[in-house]
Amino acid sequence: MLTAVVGINWGDEGKGRMVDLFAADYDIVIRYQGGNNAGHTVINEKGKFILNLLPSGILSETTVNVMGNGMVIDLEHLVKEIASLTEKGIKITPENLKISDKAVICMPYHKLLDCLEEDRLGDAKFGSTRRGIAPVYSDKYLKKALRMGDLFYFDELEKKLGPLMEWKNLTVRDGYKHEEIKPEDMLEWLKKYGEPLLPHICDTTVYLNKAAEEGKNIMFEAQLGALRDIDFGIYPYTSSSSTIAAYAPIGAGIPNRKIDEVIGIMKAYSSCVGEGPFTAELFGKEGDELREAGGEYGAATGRPRRVGGFDVVASRYGAMVQGATSIALTKLDVLSYLDKIPVCVAYEIDGEIVHDFPTGARLNRAKPVYEYFDGFKEDVSHCRKLEDLPENALKYVKYIEEQVGCKISYISVGAKRDQYIKVD
Repeated sequence: MLTAVVGINWGDEGKGRMVDLFAADYDIVIRYQGGNNAGHTVINEKGKFILNLLPSGILSETTVNVMGNGMVIDLEHLVKEIASLTEKGIKITPENLKISDKAVICMPYHKLLDCLEEDRLGDAKFGSTRRGIAPVYSDKYLKKALRMGDLFYFDELEKKLGPLMEWKNLTVRDGYKHEEIKPEDMLEWLKKYGEPLLPHICDTTVYLNKAAEEGKNIMFEAQLGALRDIDFGIYPYTSSSSTIAAYAPIGAGIPNRKIDEVIGIMKAYSSCVGEGPFTAELFGKEGDELREAGGEYGAATGRPRRVGGFDVVASRYGAMVQGATSIALTKLDVLSYLDKIPVCVAYEIDGEIVHDFPTGARLNRAKPVYEYFDGFKEDVSHCRKLEDLPENALKYVKYIEEQVGCKISYISVGAKRDQYIKVD
């Protein structure tokens, strides 16, 4: 069984929490795109963990974790993330963590360029996490990037860095008027943080194809959501990689394999980190109360998330482009404080009521059409069966399922691993 776990909305839907829940049933969990520009927060019996680069299956003792070729990897961040988990008693070895030799290295100068450009843009900034993600993906497609497999050949790396830094300094030194990048500094950084990772680096395509042939259960884990996809998201306020399930086998390293199941993760309300159109956004007291109730602060950056009611238009679109075969609805418990639950049921654009998700300038002009549903005003964290839910909570879930057009198979009613309902 090959299963993709993906975000339906803008990211931060609770994918890490669900992957951690599912991981025990899978032999392998693979992160197939992105870098440390977002994070998955997982709370289980071992504690609270924030994972930026490592697959969420790393917390399962029986799961092999793979960082796929579609990822961009900040070596320093990864080494420190591994050390942090090791200190908390999580065992990480070459047997349970494998890194694709084709994954691209996110260098210090990528982060520098990210910051310099955001500063230059000022009020017109894209809302980057300043982790170097757009610059490193740009270099990948310019064919001027370094890959994890290059770390086995430091003599060759040293030869590459001179011409590479000469080219990069045309932008850093001559363009942004910043202090130039020195090849020797980059080589030192690569050795310091690359050498500890060498035992984990391998040809993951060979490993994963063999596993698939043996009938292993494999899970593909996405970062961010459909609306941050480079092609289908709210461009240009997107990530720089494909967050879509169809890309998973490619970014994982087994493009010859087909996905059997796509589990789409979406919240019972909306949240969004960063810039760009977010039609359902709530402001003032209504927004502040929802943000605090849901603890909506970015796992990677700590930035307060923008929040809103459940967005029917965006969620229906996200489920479609992800090809979701089922939905896991998270954070239903957060809404228990509300007398009336806000739902964005449509958009208004230039006086027209719109039910299909728009793009470009039309999306920028969209205004939310809100309806309010009766709240359930009860703690639902103890619910383990559908019939345990209060009547109004059940009505709300059924409404979302009907509007999105995809079966809800899981409902999260709390942050702990066992606080969920599996719908038969």
